[in-house]
Amino acid sequence: MTLRSALPFWMSLMLVPLAVLATLRGGWWWVLMPACAWYLVTALDGVLGLNPDNPDPDTPTAQLRWHRAITVIWFPVQAAVVFWAIWHVTHTAPLGGWERLGLFFGLGVMSGTIGMVYAHELLHQKPAWERALGDLLLAMTLYSHFRTEHLLVHHAWVATPRDAVSARYNEGFFRYFARVLADCPRSAWAAEARLLARLGRPWWDRRNPFWRYAALQGAMLALAAVLGGWQGVALFAFQAFVAVWQLELTNYVEHYGLTRRHLGDGRYEHVLPRHSWNASHTASNWLLINLQRHSDHHYKPDRRFPLLQTYAEDQAPQLPLGYPAMTFVAMVPPWWRRRMNPRVRAWRRQFYPDVTDWGPYNRGENPMPRRAL
Repeated sequence: MTLRSALPFWMSLMLVPLAVLATLRGGWWWVLMPACAWYLVTALDGVLGLNPDNPDPDTPTAQLRWHRAITVIWFPVQAAVVFWAIWHVTHTAPLGGWERLGLFFGLGVMSGTIGMVYAHELLHQKPAWERALGDLLLAMTLYSHFRTEHLLVHHAWVATPRDAVSARYNEGFFRYFARVLADCPRSAWAAEARLLARLGRPWWDRRNPFWRYAALQGAMLALAAVLGGWQGVALFAFQAFVAVWQLELTNYVEHYGLTRRHLGDGRYEHVLPRHSWNASHTASNWLLINLQRHSDHHYKPDRRFPLLQTYAEDQAPQLPLGYPAMTFVAMVPPWWRRRMNPRVRAWRRQFYPDVTDWGPYNRGENPMPRRAL
């Protein structure tokens, strides 16, 4: 694949000059970051439409260097922007309190919309240095446990009661968000502790990645404190919260109401493309490096983003809009239910016409999967 084919996926870089401009000018300039990431991209989706083309999944990794490059350079770019902004607003910029909050809200949109998505891509790759870059990006949002929860729990048990981030039918986003913030750190810790126990090691063993997570997050907070004192720490934590909000909005959309069939005795059917919402909208897939081809990501988790496939409606359920628009709808639960609940019911009729009682699925009351960490 050529540089020309990779360049659309580099559109995330357009947020960098907007972040610099907002830091230097203050005022309402920060609005340009969410406006670009959410509304401009959604408008482009409307103009460019869907992209149904599927690349050759057997393309060698060596031919993807220009696609991979954007995920590799993003951590130093994001770190430079965020930490420079902390130093600038606490030392030289005469920004008021609301201006600082607005700026770091915009930076949180950048960290969540771009940084978290790139971290997700990097954590799925085999080279240790790529996974390390993913860890650094997660540490910048104080959400390092996501690596464990995503790899050991979510991908293994998506669309079952074991997976906290598989949103239940009729569950509003705000209730979901509170549940995820409470459940996921505990779930990730339990998964690592059980994995170590299977190896005959205690939870405090040095191989427990939570020690690395704590060290990286502590280093990020320490750097924010050195550069900006207590205000620097508070602003850094605020952008991290906004980034986590963005991530969990996306998680909410990706699997809302979709469940794997319970086969009895804690056994569930294999993960299929039908268990993720798919979206082939062109511009938002450029920005989110094909994350919206989520059905294929769960089918082939280690497939690099340029090679992800899209699916037709007879294989995977389709979202009416791309993630930037759908996450906005998700923040208004009645609106979300009006748009999505009929789609979930249609999905159930299409793929599981024989299931007559969806109550245990809706309430997450089916048995936990056997052998789940």
